[in-house]
Order: sequence, then C-alpha cells, then structure tokens
Amino acid sequence: MTVTSARITPVSDACGQADPAPGADPGRTSEIDTLGIDTQEIAAQHRDHVLQSWSVSGGPVHTITRAEGIWLWDETGRRIADMSSLMVCANLGHGHPRIAEAIAEQARRFCFMSPAFATEPKSRLAARLVALAGREHFARVMFTNGGAESNEHALRIARTVTGRTKVFSSYRSYHGATAGAAQATGDWRRLGAEQGAGAGFVKFLSPHPYQDGWSGEAADAAATERALADLERQLRFEGPETVAAIIVEPVVGANGVIIPPEGYLPGLRRLCDRYGILLIFDEVMTGFGRTGTMFAWQGFGVVPDLMTFAKGVDNAAVPLGGVLVSREIARFFEEHPLPGGLTYSGHTLACAAANAALDAYEQYGVLEHVAQTAPVLADFLDRMAREHECVGQVRHLGMFAAVELVSDREARTPLVGYRSSDPVMKRIIGRLYDRGFSTFGRENTLHVSPPLTITTQELEQVLPILDEVLGWVDREMLPARRAAAKDMED
Repeated sequence: MTVTSARITPVSDACGQADPAPGADPGRTSEIDTLGIDTQEIAAQHRDHVLQSWSVSGGPVHTITRAEGIWLWDETGRRIADMSSLMVCANLGHGHPRIAEAIAEQARRFCFMSPAFATEPKSRLAARLVALAGREHFARVMFTNGGAESNEHALRIARTVTGRTKVFSSYRSYHGATAGAAQATGDWRRLGAEQGAGAGFVKFLSPHPYQDGWSGEAADAAATERALADLERQLRFEGPETVAAIIVEPVVGANGVIIPPEGYLPGLRRLCDRYGILLIFDEVMTGFGRTGTMFAWQGFGVVPDLMTFAKGVDNAAVPLGGVLVSREIARFFEEHPLPGGLTYSGHTLACAAANAALDAYEQYGVLEHVAQTAPVLADFLDRMAREHECVGQVRHLGMFAAVELVSDREARTPLVGYRSSDPVMKRIIGRLYDRGFSTFGRENTLHVSPPLTITTQELEQVLPILDEVLGWVDREMLPARRAAAKDMED
C-alpha cells in the first residue's frame, strides 16, 4: 500500500489533544468521576427501556460518563482505552474541541434546513468530499444519516442508472440494517431481513486466504484467480445483463479486517467493466484515513463507480453518511430525477461537524500520524502471532487490524465457529475491558482499530493488556478446548 508522505505532525499534537501524563494508569482514576450522574439509575433505565441492537435486551450494561481522546470513563470512574474507535467511527478520538465548537457555532445560527435549500456547511462539504475522492472521478454527493442508508441509496441509484435489478455482494460482509442494505449484507445479520424480502440479491464468496487454506508466496495469486473465476461463472449463471452492481467493502470490516489478496480488486473492476456492472465500494468503516489513505480504494488504485461513507466523515459526532457518484452517474441525474431522499439529507449540524473533522484531518496531519504509528501496532500484532498459540493470524492495514483466534494453529481451526452460541469470545472481550481495553469482535476475531490520533506512548501503554489476555487464553482456554476436541474424536 502507498501512504501519502508529508510533514509529520508531532505525536503530542495529533488532533490537537495532549498526551496523557507519562506512566498514567489506563485503569481506575484517582477519584471517581461520574459528573454527578446516577449511573445505577441510567443503567437500569437502559436495561428496562432500550431495545438493544443485535442482542437480547435487558442484560448488564456499562454506563459511560465521559470520553476524551482515546479514553472512556465508566460507572466506576475507571478509565478505559477505546481500542476499536467504538464501532470504528471515532477516528479523531473523543471530545474533539474543533468539532464541538463547530456544532455549537452552527446551532446558534440554525440547526437544520430543508434539503431543497443550499447551506454553507452542506455545499462546502460536498465540494470538499468530491475533491478528496478526485474530481476526475467523482462529481456529486447524496447525503444520508448513516452507513446503512448510504448503501441503501447506492443500490437504488445503481438500479435506476442501469435499469437492472440484481445486486451481487459477498457472504463475508456487512452493509447495514435497513431493508436493501441488510439483504446486501452477507453475514448472519441479514437473515432477519430476508423474511418476505424482495428478490434480486445474490451472494458470492470473496477470498479469505487464511480461512480458505492458502499459504506460501503464491497464496494471493491463487486465491485471487480462484475467487474471480468463481465469481465470473456465477455472473454468467445469473445473467450479467441483469446485474446492476457489485457491492463490496474494499477491506472487509466487521467480519474480520480481511485484506483482499493482491489483484482481487483490480479483477473486480475488470469484471464490472466487461459486463457493464457498476462497482460500489462501501467505505463506511475504511474511509477517512483508517487504512492509511483517505479512502481505502486509493491505496489499491481501483476506482469505484459509487462510494458510500459515514462514521469517520464527522467523527460520529452527529449521524451523517453519503454516496459519492461518478461523473457519468452525476450526468444521468442531471437529466433524470433522483428516486429517493431523506428529511435530514445534508443535516446542517452534521455537515458543520464534518467540515470541522476534515479540517482536523488536514491541519493536524492525521494521515502522516498514522504512517508514524501504524508500524508500532503492526510490529506488536506480528509478535502476538509469533508468541501466542491462540493466534492464527493477524491482519493490519493502517490503523485497521484484527486478531484471528484459533484452537489449533496447524489446522487453522477457529476458536469459535460461525454463528456459534459459545460464550468464549464474550469472556475474552470482557476480560480485556476489565483490564482497561475496550473493543469488539465478530465470530473468532478481535478488532484492534483505535482512534487514528492514538500516540506511540498510548499504544505502548495499552497494547500489553492484549498480550496479557492472549496469554490467559493460551493457558486457560486452549487446553480444555483441545481435550474436548480429542474426546469427540475418540
């Protein structure tokens, strides 16, 4: 991957937030700081009244009372390192003053304006996003309220422009929870949305060299050749003239930070061009510096026809997402009406926050900072793969990383199976949290995707927690799992 080089912002100045005191403890603070919040009452109200997404409601919950930089404070006053940028969205860390000030200043003028009107925040943001993605490729933006709506409208745009109905997407993917986005999703979270769902969504297997058993120097080439040949055969069975779009994450996110093998994304581009299919890149997680370039596709040199975004565009300060469309698609909608819209499209406060976030990415040299700190994370994770029996593979690109856990390294046996109800991953994530390391996982992978502004000092302070917990998995979990597997064989 290529990473833009420029002046390196001093680490202590990244995002305009100061380093913590040397040797600061990521655990409990010197005094409980809950800002006067009755945390027990708040937790009880959450348990009793909130429908918890992707989970059974009414269970235990932590209450967060404060967040600043890479740190969260919970109901005990304990300070926790946010090592997943929440849901890979707080790219600039928490409590960024520039973003807070931009929201407050815009709120004093007006908070919201109908999408039919031009406003300074929305118009300026649209022009800046087109410039960041490349005016030679893109021309217009449709704003939404988040990633799912962005993918939903990208699919609708593709079907409208092509006059075709089918959409191809990978099993190893997540594109959102609205109707169309959920049906484009490949992992098990799509299943609820498929009840009475519309037709036209086709799944294919994208390459995962590690889980597919490839190894050695020729792994990328072999995985790419097989995956593209299988996909083209499937397109022919479905009738390529009926396929509007192929939607993929350029680097698979929630399903394990799966970096595509060399040649795969260029091969997808060639297939789409061959059959007149639009290529959609879902950059909801990977966008805005996460992989070391502003958008992940820029590191691979493969330009999509449509690109969706959310999360990092405004540091998740206010719900915001969007779809960037190519110059050709933009011209189509200069002659045909767009079949869609949202009350809050281009919400004024959200666009003000996004402009402030883009200012921060640029003025504090966040991409250059990632170029400086990503090798620290990569070196640590590579060492974890060498030293821990439970680690089958680590994958990292920029500040986007995952640890794949296994019970048998030689056989590459996942620590937990697909859609397993085994609570082992919850135990591991809970143990990390109890030691001051907050993250999430999917199936048998742990995500390590901290705010892009994390300093080298903070990485060196927090990452040993992961080392400790992986050692606990080696000692306490693997022997029991191997014994159970042997008993089943006998």
